[in-house]
This record gives sequence, C-alpha cells and structure tokens, in this order.
Amino acid sequence: MSPRFPIFASSSEARTATLQSLLIAAIVITGLYVAREVLLPLALAILLSFVLTPALLFLRRLKLPRVIGVAIVVAFAFAVIFALGWLMSQQATQLAGDLPRYQHVLAEKISALRKSAAGSPALEKATEAVKGLERELTNPKPEPKVGTEPSPPEQMDEGRTPIPVEIREPPPRSLELFQRIAGTVLPPLATAGIVILFVIFILLQREDLRDRAIRLLGATDMQRATAAMNDAAERLSRYFLSQFLINSAYGVFIALGLWLIGVPSPIVWGILAMLMRFVPYVGPFIAAAPPCCSPRSSSPAGPPSYLRRLSTLSPN
Repeated sequence: MSPRFPIFASSSEARTATLQSLLIAAIVITGLYVAREVLLPLALAILLSFVLTPALLFLRRLKLPRVIGVAIVVAFAFAVIFALGWLMSQQATQLAGDLPRYQHVLAEKISALRKSAAGSPALEKATEAVKGLERELTNPKPEPKVGTEPSPPEQMDEGRTPIPVEIREPPPRSLELFQRIAGTVLPPLATAGIVILFVIFILLQREDLRDRAIRLLGATDMQRATAAMNDAAERLSRYFLSQFLINSAYGVFIALGLWLIGVPSPIVWGILAMLMRFVPYVGPFIAAAPPCCSPRSSSPAGPPSYLRRLSTLSPN
C-alpha cells in the first residue's frame, strides 16, 4: 500500500520532486515578499486600468488622440482619488478634535455596558480575569532568590521628600524635522507615483501588451487568441467598473444615512464602507463596527438628529 503523502514515500524520485516543489514555492514566495514594493503598485495599476478602459474607449470613439485621452482619464481618476483622500483626512481630523465633546456619551455607553455585564455571571468572571491579568502585567511580583528570604518593602524616610524629575527632549533641528516629515510623506507619494506611471503605461500600450502576452503564452492561432483576450479584457473591465459603481453607491447611501441619524464624520464611514465592500463576506461587517461605536451628535434633551436634518432639507 502506497503512503498517503509522496514526501514520505520510499521512492527517491517522489521525495526529490516534492522537495523541488517546496523549494520552488519558497523561492517564489520570497521573491514576491522582496518585490512587494513594486508588485503591489503594479497590481493596483492593473485594476485601475481595467476600470478606466471603458472611459478611454469612449474618448477614442470621439476621435480624441490616445495620449490626450489617457491624460484626461488618468488626471480625472487621480484627482477624484486625491480629493477623497483629502476629504477623509479632514473629516478624521475633525472627528479627533470633536471627541472631547462626546465624552459624556461615551461614558454613558461604558456605564451601560458595565450594568449589562453586572447582571451576567460569565461576563463578571471574564472581567475579573482580564483585570487580574492587567494587574499582573503592570505590577509583576518579584520572585525571591533561592536560599534567601524576601526582603520587606522599602519605606521612605519621614524627613526626605522625593525630588520631582522632568525629562525634556531638545527641540528637533531643521534637518531632523525634515527627515521626520519626509519619512512620513514620501512613501505614500512614491507609491502613488509608481501607480500613476504604471496606469499611464498600461493604457498607452494596451494592444502591445496584449500581443506580447499572447506571444508569451505561445498561442498558435493569433486571431482567435486576440479575440479571446479582447473579450476577457472587456468582461473584466465591465465587471470592475460595475463593482466600483455599486460600491460607490453603497458608500454614498451609508454616508447619507449616518448623516441623517447624526453620527459624526459620516463621510469617513461612507468611504470606509465603500472600500471595505471590496473585501468579500466580512468587509461590510468590519466597516459597520466603528460607526456603531461612535456617539451620536444629538443630545438627549433635543429632538432626534434625523428630524433636524430633514427639517433643514425641507423648504420653508
């Protein structure tokens, strides 16, 4: 009876083939990890090129030159992306500045959670276990040495008072400040620049890249292979574009709903919902967690937030 796994087989050829496969897989994974700084922008550029291809073909049908059409499409797409990123950063900064205003709402939610936990024995045991682990991590007990008795805790003399010590770092120099800013800003800008270059190159040389891929795959019937590649590219472009439009409408709907009920920074949560919807199955649930934990901007004494929002939208 032959063994279940070929690596444990008695034949040396089977072991050699398995080890060769494992070695090739390890080399491929290592190469992908080392080249991730280039491969990730390349993959993102390929996805963006599929999304932007229908718009480029529409401009080509209007008799615009390819270079001008590519410039218009890429400029519009990245202007929208950068505008959404800037808007999201502004909303996130505003949310961080408004957090002290919602402190009492967060305190009420925490107290309600404590009251609900007080009625459940399982939650009480879990809370006590977490508190015990936290005390053990913050204040560990010193272990006595072998053969010696544990010494009593040291007591402060009554006549001596502790001297407060304050450690101050020197102000950063101009070069150090520039290095900090450059280290934070330059990596995303470099990634965005690589993506823009890849998108422009793919859109400009779309047919040439298709022909090179067909020759690389070794197809014998060039006409059928070209037709198949064109059909596959058209279907992928249509799929990615429809997915992007559906996710954008989903994000707009979520942002509008959160704005009506008074959740702070609804644009941030709408963009997050749009992006996380690209993640299958668990993406929408992950995007729904932060808005559910954030406090509403309405006070208990005033009318509900959606009524105030609708009253501002209704004509006088």
